[in-house]
Amino acid sequence: MTRILITGASGLLGLNLSLMEIGTHTIIGLDRSKLADTPFELIRADLTEPGLFSRLIETVKPDAVIHTAANANVDSCESDPQGARYLNGELPGSLAESASKAGIRFVHSSTDAVFDGTKGGIYTEADAPNPLSVYARTKLLGEQMVLAANPQAIVARVNFFGWSLSGTRSLSEFFYNKLSSGEQCNGFTDVYFCPLFVGDLAETLVRMLDKGLLGLYHVVGSEALSKYDFGQRIARQFGFDEGLVRPQSVENSGLTAKRSHNLRLSIHKLSTDLGQSIPGISTGIEQFYTQLQQGYPQKMRSYQQVGDL
Repeated sequence: MTRILITGASGLLGLNLSLMEIGTHTIIGLDRSKLADTPFELIRADLTEPGLFSRLIETVKPDAVIHTAANANVDSCESDPQGARYLNGELPGSLAESASKAGIRFVHSSTDAVFDGTKGGIYTEADAPNPLSVYARTKLLGEQMVLAANPQAIVARVNFFGWSLSGTRSLSEFFYNKLSSGEQCNGFTDVYFCPLFVGDLAETLVRMLDKGLLGLYHVVGSEALSKYDFGQRIARQFGFDEGLVRPQSVENSGLTAKRSHNLRLSIHKLSTDLGQSIPGISTGIEQFYTQLQQGYPQKMRSYQQVGDL
């Protein structure tokens, strides 16, 4: 039985990973303070505490670590570049080094935002990154430090959506929250991306571990679309008024950090090395809808620590 330690277990990716039913794998979630009474083994700890991760490895004895903890708030990284550098760049490198010394597989989740979006076509893993924001620069640093410290690690550049503990962490939740309340919301017509449903992402990361992959991979959906089109598809799936999603340019959004216009990423390397196709947006949005009908968001919130509500 494989033991997988998930850092950032209360985050969007971390919690969905931790709640997976993955056969012979045992999940151990690591969270600082937001979770309680989870159906998986939970360790309360602060990853930034010196020496803590090495001690955890000795006591938990995981076979693999999937590192999802990060400062993923793009605009807040702009106001705290040093903090973002540590959490998104230096800390992953340190964790990867500890895992390497212990002979433990390590997966690091990065971002598609490492590209500046000026390429006319699709980005492959061979294309040179050129990050535009503090968040993207620190995540690129994390990639570099992880692979330098642990060449056997997997670095996954991701873009994903789904339900989160707070209900406010993903773009799909943004559109759902606005549209279900009958509110107008903006969708960027000039930002193209390849979102992958978080459940599909979680399963893919575990398959990559099982397959023994290593190195840099683009782990995103198989279809590119604009964020405006994404909002329209959410509206159609849930039966909301599509007219509430208003087309807008990202340049007029008032966002603090600069965003890339083109984040079309190739998944050819991933699908080839896994020997299987990667899901697209239609099935992902259907799963997002189905989870709501099944009460999945409410189940997630039941694991929220009292006092953190």
